[in-house]
Formats: sequence, structure tokens, C-alpha cells
Amino acid sequence: MKRNLLALIMVLSVTMFGQEKSDLPLPSSGNVTLQLAEYNRLLELAAKPIKRSEIPPLHYAVKRAELKLQVGNESVLGTVQLEGEVFTKGVAKVPLTTGITVLDAHQEGKALPLQQEGGTHVAILPGPSQFSITLDAGLHLALDAGRASFNLPVPSAGSARLSLRIPGDHANVRINPGLITSRTSDKGQTIIEATLVPGQATNIWWTTREIAAPSVPREVRFLSDVKTLVSVSEADIKIAALADITVIQGDPSQFAVELPPGYEFTGATGGSLESSEVQSGVLVLKVSAPAQRSHQFLISIEKSISATKADAPFLSFKETQRETGEVLVEGAGTMELTATEGGGLKRMDLKEINPYLRSLARFPLQAAFRYHRQPAETPTLALGWVRFPDSSVLAAVAERAVVTTLVTSEGKSLTEVTMTIKNQAQPFLKVELPQGANILSADVAGEKVKPVQGPDGNRVPLLRPGFRPTDSYTVSFVFMHSGSPFAKKGDSELSLPKMDVPISVLQWEVFLPEQYKVKDFGGDAIAANLLPASYLDTSDGRAIYANAIFSNENSLSAGPLLPGQMGGMVTDSTGAVVSDAQVTVVSSTTGIKKMATTDSSGRWFIASMPPGRVKIEVVKQGFSTFVSTLDHDAARPLEQVARLKVSGVTETVEVTTEAEAVNSRRESKSDRDKKKQLDQQANSPSSNVMNLQRRVAGVLPVRVDVPRAGNSFRFVRPLVLDEETKVTFNYKNK
Repeated sequence: MKRNLLALIMVLSVTMFGQEKSDLPLPSSGNVTLQLAEYNRLLELAAKPIKRSEIPPLHYAVKRAELKLQVGNESVLGTVQLEGEVFTKGVAKVPLTTGITVLDAHQEGKALPLQQEGGTHVAILPGPSQFSITLDAGLHLALDAGRASFNLPVPSAGSARLSLRIPGDHANVRINPGLITSRTSDKGQTIIEATLVPGQATNIWWTTREIAAPSVPREVRFLSDVKTLVSVSEADIKIAALADITVIQGDPSQFAVELPPGYEFTGATGGSLESSEVQSGVLVLKVSAPAQRSHQFLISIEKSISATKADAPFLSFKETQRETGEVLVEGAGTMELTATEGGGLKRMDLKEINPYLRSLARFPLQAAFRYHRQPAETPTLALGWVRFPDSSVLAAVAERAVVTTLVTSEGKSLTEVTMTIKNQAQPFLKVELPQGANILSADVAGEKVKPVQGPDGNRVPLLRPGFRPTDSYTVSFVFMHSGSPFAKKGDSELSLPKMDVPISVLQWEVFLPEQYKVKDFGGDAIAANLLPASYLDTSDGRAIYANAIFSNENSLSAGPLLPGQMGGMVTDSTGAVVSDAQVTVVSSTTGIKKMATTDSSGRWFIASMPPGRVKIEVVKQGFSTFVSTLDHDAARPLEQVARLKVSGVTETVEVTTEAEAVNSRRESKSDRDKKKQLDQQANSPSSNVMNLQRRVAGVLPVRVDVPRAGNSFRFVRPLVLDEETKVTFNYKNK
């Protein structure tokens, strides 16, 4: 038998080979010798049975379960949708759910009969195929005191999701086991979306409130106070009304405001405001706390305009028992606005307006009114305006003004004003000279121009024919004031005119005859020797100073000291700053002790110093110790100036509160001589004085006997805006 099988295999092999290689000659049939292992392997392959298809391990699978339930008065009703697949041929029993009352079952819109096996609803489904079954189901609802709950058997599926609707807004729903993924409120119902654990029963519960018998609502009585801001701009009128409501009786859930015709409601806010809506031209404001006794709303409306006049509207709350209010009118841009009141509207001072209403304004205020609405009258406010074109930049600005004044022994004064101007398009500088003064000459960029006398003052040209400046240039003019003759002693005053160009820094040098001894300077300008030397600019031999304050322990910034701060400057007897001086401040009231060190500009600063009596001690090697006792006003702090005297031995200089007297134990003759020499250098005239003296001699069209010998006193004033600058002093003939 083995030989026959082997021969058969050989014949088949030769036949197949002959079919594939038909172009080659076929070998003659015969016997082939195989190895025993190869022969046994062929026998094993021939003995293996044919593979048959495997039967699926499961007859069915439920993939998803979607439960949509609605809570009623005593039960929970809804649908359970099951999706899955039957894998075997023929019919299969598919268990659907347990513990749920099934009212009806559908598959693809057709009724589906179910069987019950041990409390489980079973469907007979053909296979292999997919299925989608919808069950109309119901559950029992358990109601306890303040609590409602039910148990939900979850079908055994790959995933299970629940959508549940519960009566009542914002119900506090809990699920265990399970995860709530969404919670919303709609039309008096709470909607819960959740993911459940398949095959496990889930307990769902929430809190309930007993519905009390409705009581007869009390009559609502309230007072209203409406503060209105009327903003007139180029294209519209905007109304912002800040309304304060005081409830006297009842629990109002909403307030109604009638909107004026033609105005569009743009918004409403308030701490107790729940919602706002417009119904037939009436704004309804619903509140979240009806029992609250006071409410505040900010209501805004607006209206487009094209005319130059309009009537301002007044928002009024319906059914209010008393209504009062204030009206503030502002204009955007450059305009001339007139407001005509009527119907019980009373004009008031802008300073008396409510601060909360004032804080809403963003533009220049035009007028303010108050009213108390009466049944027989309605307040009215007619607005009319004339608009002027706005300028995007300043027409001209003076970066610096250098002023030199020569005072004669007869009391006359000759003043030269030189300004560094940046000019866009302003042709003239308006100058309001003091009484008895007149302009002698003027020049623009080094060339003479002719001043002009106008109906409201003098005009100095800022431009000349053919001159088109692209950068800063100088404009100067000289004027003379008749003044009054000096006596043996007395008081005197010098003033500079108003100029309608803003001046960033004004430097003023006053040259007085040598025979007069002056002191006690006052006025609008600051004596230059009182300011730090670090602010000196010697580009033209003149000093430029600016006010300074302290922003932290070691730095300065422009402006006054802030409340609670304390600081000052330390100089020597000549006015030079003293750096690295140790400053100690001790509060006599609290005992608090704070220390600071002066910086390179002689400044020191201490933060958070309480008010009261304080003692300041300044120590620097090579100088006498400075001690000052004063009353510190934390609300309005003042800069303290300490002047140290040069000393070779230990000594103390003590200054009492606000006193100018200095108690010094020793002061050498060399120190006094040094101080006198430095004072003479500080009061020496600059080249500007000498140049003006020469111009009087040969250029100016007037004869003035100016003194050739004298002393100069320098002053500084920052940011001068169309106002006079004055200097006062006492004098005495030596």
C-alpha cells in the first residue's frame, strides 16, 4: 500500500510539473526514493481532518442603553432604548431589563412581544443581525418629608446614559452610583444628563419643598431717586441713569420703567438684578431678592441725532410714591451747550452734584439740575449746542522760557523773554501785559518782527513771511514796566505777563541794583537755590530746576509727597547737596524709630510714618549734627530741608518746630567768609544780564539808565499755563 501511495504522489508531481513546464520534455514514469522523515511528514498531513468554522462564544451583545425619564407626581415614566447585535443563525433569546415595569415594546416601529423569565424581560430575535428596541417603561417614585427618590435598574450593556427631567428650578439631584455630566434649568424643570454603571441599580434622589398656600400679596410702596447723566456727542445722545429704590412696603419682584420714544435700551446692571427685558416700550427689571429693602440699578439708553437741539428725557419708575433726582449734562468735544430747564427743574452748582453721578462723566461738565417730581408737573430740559472743530494737537508749545529782568533804582523794570517754541500753526502769541507796561521789540528766529496791538491785548508774531519751521526755534520780546520808585525800605513786586502758549519750564533772573539789600522772596516761582543741584542744566549758563518727590527709598519722581510719607533734602550752608548723610526720625508719640541715608542729590525718604511730634537728626562726618523737632502731618506731609554747617569739632545745631532760628555752638570765621564768597558767586549776573544791558545802550528804541553793578536772583517755575508769574521781596537801601 505504501508503494502505491508513493507512486501516486510521484505521478501527481510529475503531472503538475509537466503542466507548468509544458515546453520541456516529460520524464518517463518510475520510482522515487524519499527519506523516512519526509515520508512520515506527508502521511501526517494526509491524516489531518478538515477545519470547520467556529461557533461564536456569545449568541448576542447589547451595545448601548439610552434611558429618557420624566418625573411625575407619583411615578417616573419614560423610554429605554437598547441597541445591540445577534451573532448566531436562527433565533436567540436576548434578556433586556429587570425590575422595570415595561408598558410596551417596539422594534423598527413594530410591536415586539416579550417573555418573562425569572423577572427578566426577554426578546426573541432572529440572527445574525443588529437590533434597536424601545421600551415604554415606568418606575415607582418614593416621596418622603423634604425628599423624593427612586431606584433605577440599569440594563447590562456596553454603556448606559440617562436623561432625567425633574419639576422645579435648580433642584439638587444626587445619583449613586453614577456621574452627572450636565445640569440645566428650562421652563420650571431641572434637566440632568448622567452616565450610569451598566448592570447595577442606581439610586436617584433630590430635595423637595412643600408648597405653602398662597397668601394675599401686600401692596407695594417704594420711593425712587434717579441720578441722570446726559452725554451729548456728535452723533448721539446717551443717557446713564443711576436709580436708587427704597421699598417701604411689600415684596416687589420687578420694577417697570417707561422708555422715552426714539431711544434704544442698551443695558441694565444691578446687584439684585436677575433679568431685564423690554415689553412694548416698557423696561421690566426683575429682581432676585424681592424681600430686599433697597435696590440700585444703572440703566443706559441712547438715541442717534443729526440736529443741534434736543429734549433730554427723564426715566421714571411706574407706581413710585415719590421721585426725586439730579441731572448732569456733559458735552463731548469742543462745543457751546445751553440748557433751558422747566417743570420744577432747579439749577444747581456743579460742586454739589452727587459724587457717584460725577464719577460717570468723562467729558467737560456743562450744567447740573435737581428736581422733585410733582403730580401736576413734569420736569423738562431743552438742550441746544454749537459744535466747533477739534484740534488733534496743540498749535504751539514753549519747551522753555528764559526771562531776564533789569530793575533800575527808579523802580522801572526792563524784561526780555526768550522762548524755545515748537509751532504747528499758531501765528501769534497773546501777551497780557501788566498795567503800565509796553512791548519795545520782538524777533522770530533771529529776525525782527513787529508786535501787534489787538482789542484784547498785545500780539507777538510767532511766524514771519517765508519762515516755515520744522523744528524748535526761538521767539523773544522785550517789554518795559514803569513800576514805582524805591524808598529807603519796603516791599516790591515784579510780575510776568500771561501768555497763551503752555510753557514747560520758566527760568527767571532778576537783576537788582547793588545798593539794595533784599530778602524774604515769595510769589509763584521757586528760588533756584532751594532745589537740588542734580537738576542743573548749564547748556547756556542758566539753571533749570524741577520739583521732586520720593517714589521709594532711594529714588525721586515729580509731584508732592504722598500721605504717610516723610522726606526732605540735606544741604550745606552754601546750598550744595550733602550725600550719604545719616537721617534718623523718632516719633515722640509712639516711639517708632526709622533711619535713611541721603542719595547723590541729597534726598532722603521714609515711608509709613505715623502723625504726631517727631524728632529728626542728621549726622554727616565733617559737619555739625542737625536736630529738628516738628509736628508731622501724615495727611499733608511737607518736605523738610536740613542745612549742615561745616565743623571741625563735635557740635549740634538744633531747630525747633517751623523755626528759622538756629542754635549753633561754634562757627569759625573761615566758614563765614566761605559762605559769603559762595553767596556772592551765586548772585553774580549771567551773560543774559550783560547782553540786555548792551542792547539798551544801542539797540532798543528807549533810554533806560540800567545799573551796571548789582546782584542777580534766580527763580524757576514749571508748567505755566496762561497765567501770571509773580515774585515779591523786601528791600532796604544799604
